[in-house]
Amino acid sequence: MTSIDRIAVLLSLVVVIGAALVAGLVFENMAHLEDEFAYIWQGQVIAGGDLTLPSPEFPSSFLVPFVIDYQGARFAKYPLGWPVVLSLGIKVGLRDWVNPILAGIAAWLVYRLGKRTFGETVGLLAAALLGTSPFFLIQAGTLLSHVWSLVLCTGFTLFWIDALETEEKQGRWVKPAVAGLCLGVLGLTRPLTMVAIALPFGIHGILLLIKGSSRKRRQVILTGGITLCLLSLHFVWQWALTGRFLTNPYTLWWTYDKVGFGPGYGVIEGGHSLLQGWWNTKQSLQTGASDLFGWWKISWILLPLGLIKARKSKITYLFLGILLSLVSLYAAYWIGSRLFGPRYYFEALPGLVILEALGITWLASWFTGSANPWRYQGGWDRVRPVFIICCTSLLIFGNLYFHLPERILELKGLYGIERSDLAIFTSPEAEELTPALVIVHSELWMPYGSLLELESPTLDSPFIFAWSIGPRTDQELVEKYSETRLTFHYYPEQEPGKLHPFPVPGYLIE
Repeated sequence: MTSIDRIAVLLSLVVVIGAALVAGLVFENMAHLEDEFAYIWQGQVIAGGDLTLPSPEFPSSFLVPFVIDYQGARFAKYPLGWPVVLSLGIKVGLRDWVNPILAGIAAWLVYRLGKRTFGETVGLLAAALLGTSPFFLIQAGTLLSHVWSLVLCTGFTLFWIDALETEEKQGRWVKPAVAGLCLGVLGLTRPLTMVAIALPFGIHGILLLIKGSSRKRRQVILTGGITLCLLSLHFVWQWALTGRFLTNPYTLWWTYDKVGFGPGYGVIEGGHSLLQGWWNTKQSLQTGASDLFGWWKISWILLPLGLIKARKSKITYLFLGILLSLVSLYAAYWIGSRLFGPRYYFEALPGLVILEALGITWLASWFTGSANPWRYQGGWDRVRPVFIICCTSLLIFGNLYFHLPERILELKGLYGIERSDLAIFTSPEAEELTPALVIVHSELWMPYGSLLELESPTLDSPFIFAWSIGPRTDQELVEKYSETRLTFHYYPEQEPGKLHPFPVPGYLIE
């Protein structure tokens, strides 16, 4: 391990800490998006050894966002890849550290990929840019699947290049097998993202099948075979849940939640359109122009230099292919991504940070070659590296001091969900009230949803929470649990610190 490798390890550890700070201080280690609630619920179910649970007697009252009740079974609509990983953290009591740890692994893999393609300096700078990216840190602080997906994508790219762009005999079967494993698991995590990433590499693989050596052909076939075998499990999973291999659980929550254009796709009249896809894409890219590195709206400014410098490298076209493929395919999805940055394009980050780092180092003339080392240069050639280093440092400092805090703090308390919402149920006095059923009276799901942090999927936790959907159903709930639990009514918007043994007429929400 070189000294630069050691610095990269240290940097990766710093990234873990930074991501954990965002998770704890900004998101308070809680779910805020519907996606996160579903992931946590499914992760808890898997940690308990199950794939599905029986639907509760009052499924609408015990709502969990994006968790479906279908033919007597309850399950999340999302593929199993990320919930399985999350379940490992849940089992050992480290759920909130899963994404921060994966963020550190992602930083290390980006360093390794940058070093493998353009040298140690580029790799280290790319890892540093990744670790200070608002876009990256926001995802790393959530409970979403994107950081795991990024690790898989970067690992796949690294092992693909190691296996197919060298003639090394060492690990000649292990590396393509690991590449296939990474891409296949990505397909079990984010299938559409996997398809987008597979497209440019598929073209590369076809070229190798036509022009490559017999060893490379076998390696391509091995990678593709493992990928397809793992991807087939996605359809087995759909069959296990719905009884049909091709029934997408997404459509069981919203029938229009599909990729495509025309009637039946999306929420707008007439269905999703090319114009709407272009509008979503434009908004996502505009957000990314700032969130990428936090350099206001010019985060991409040095990418063209990296592209020019690496225009003869195959990896450049693979990096660009990933970005263009993600942008193109997700244009066919009816909803865009802006709140947490353009997260549907998140897996393009490794290529973007590496090319940006390459542009910086080339501009600084760090690629002068051994025949013309820096110490023998004079005039502007000697001043330029120092000048570029200072400018880059100022941009990074400006992001860390100005843009990043403002960007992430605007997400604190997102949708009104905060850990303080749980205070009334986590106090020592609350233990005396358990086991209890709490009927939550709120017009929107968020005040009720924040309390799900304290509830088990099997509804056997000290507190269980039901969203009030009407006096009649509420009374039926009270009667069902009257022998096993105390019942309380909670009005988080009117009296957030008080439980009522009976409904309060003036607070009733119809």
